[in-house]
Amino acid sequence: MSPSTITQAAVIVDPFSSGARYAPEFASFGIATVAVSSLPTVPAAYADSWDPALHRQLHAFDGNLEHLLAALRPLSPRCVLAGAESGVELADILTERLLPEQANVPSLAAARRDKGAMAQALRDAGVPTIPQICTDDPEAVRAWIDREGLYNRDLVVKPPKSGSTDGVTRVPAGADWRIPFDAQLGRINQWHNLNDRMVVQEYARGTEFVVDTFSHGGRHTVADICRYEKTDNGGQMAVYESLTWVAPDAPEVPVLTHYAEAVLDAVGLRHGTAHIEIMLTAEGPRLIEINSRPHGGGHPVFNLTATGDSQVHRAARWFAVEEAAPKGYRLLQHMTVLFLIARRSGTVSDTAVLDGIKNLTSYHHSAVKLRDGDVIEVTRDLLGTLTLGFVVLAHPDPEQIAKDTAAVRAMEAALVITPRPGPAETSEHR
Repeated sequence: MSPSTITQAAVIVDPFSSGARYAPEFASFGIATVAVSSLPTVPAAYADSWDPALHRQLHAFDGNLEHLLAALRPLSPRCVLAGAESGVELADILTERLLPEQANVPSLAAARRDKGAMAQALRDAGVPTIPQICTDDPEAVRAWIDREGLYNRDLVVKPPKSGSTDGVTRVPAGADWRIPFDAQLGRINQWHNLNDRMVVQEYARGTEFVVDTFSHGGRHTVADICRYEKTDNGGQMAVYESLTWVAPDAPEVPVLTHYAEAVLDAVGLRHGTAHIEIMLTAEGPRLIEINSRPHGGGHPVFNLTATGDSQVHRAARWFAVEEAAPKGYRLLQHMTVLFLIARRSGTVSDTAVLDGIKNLTSYHHSAVKLRDGDVIEVTRDLLGTLTLGFVVLAHPDPEQIAKDTAAVRAMEAALVITPRPGPAETSEHR
């Protein structure tokens, strides 16, 4: 098919990570996809998911919006969707110009990407939030800490427009929050955004969940709810340990669902997918952040096995044939994703020990990338985690998954990581 004959295409902005799944799903309905790139290059951690051959046309956004609109308008797009976090803002702008009837609330566009604006939108809507400030002024932060009485409380410092836990730092009570604040302010992050301000917030304690949704016309549906386990790793706060699907009849599901819907309304998301990270605290649910795109890391494919559906599948069905999604989800089998963690930096060996993963009873999928001789860094964020890899376990019996989880961690512990010698080291320290 020549470019001139493409009509009613689905436009996907940054179709990598889980956004890569849009193309085959729309293709199953006979609908072509057109890829728009908002970044000069695909982040290295997601390069494996980028396949330009899946799309009928490729467009690179160079800052000239009118030029891009002129190229897309003849295609009569049926939707414009963000495939990854970096595409959220451009997808919003293109939808407003090309398909205004599908646009999310334009005046709240910043709240769907910028964590400072996000928190303000929730406060304006009366939705409970974690106390925070977003500024480039350290004196404003000092005044806020004093006003909120947070001098002896743990804090979190993070950029307002990063992603995949890039730049997220936990500051223990009494420690100097200025160190991570100054280190990140003015830096270009992994998503090619300037950290022109920083978010400083109270560290929220509780259990972290993610609610994955698909909305159309302001009708919100929940495709899955998962529980995160994270760990401190040598001072790094937000290192992923595991992700486990929550049964729809679990008592926390209605609480999380109601709160997630309030968040979606507060940030003006009426159409499309969202990945909503929520801490369930003793005081109730509190938003960590909302990402106006699908859950990354290939999650929709795994969700299809766990629940029989996914955000991406719901989106494709709606925009292809206007099939409304169910409000909730079912759990066909238990599923857990285990993320590999490097506890130290160095050269890895004995990776053959991980070969036993595929022999586990509940083994479902492995994306382990380690090879003998690889030089790795201590795991600091999600992009670092994805560089190492992850394992997916699925089984009707959650006890089997627990048993196999322990086996995977034992294999991980058996890896040998030899520190690289520093200038002051001698052979006896190696």
